[in-house]
Amino acid sequence: MKEKETFEEEIKRLEKIVDDLAEGKLTLAESIKKYEEGIKLARGCSAVLNEAQRKVELLMKKEGKFSLETFEDKES
Repeated sequence: MKEKETFEEEIKRLEKIVDDLAEGKLTLAESIKKYEEGIKLARGCSAVLNEAQRKVELLMKKEGKFSLETFEDKES
């Protein structure tokens, strides 16, 4: 049985799928298969990030330092 990949491994796979699709050299069937795989990976990664956020918020709350701030991407 295959071991579950780490978050970082899944992100690398997702990046590879995006690169493959962007190249435009895949057949339609291959593109659809890659797209479906990418959607599954993106959903899984999103779930991991959401769980991590909940854990951090819980830890901050336990420390009495709980405050939510909007995250703004400085690179945009």
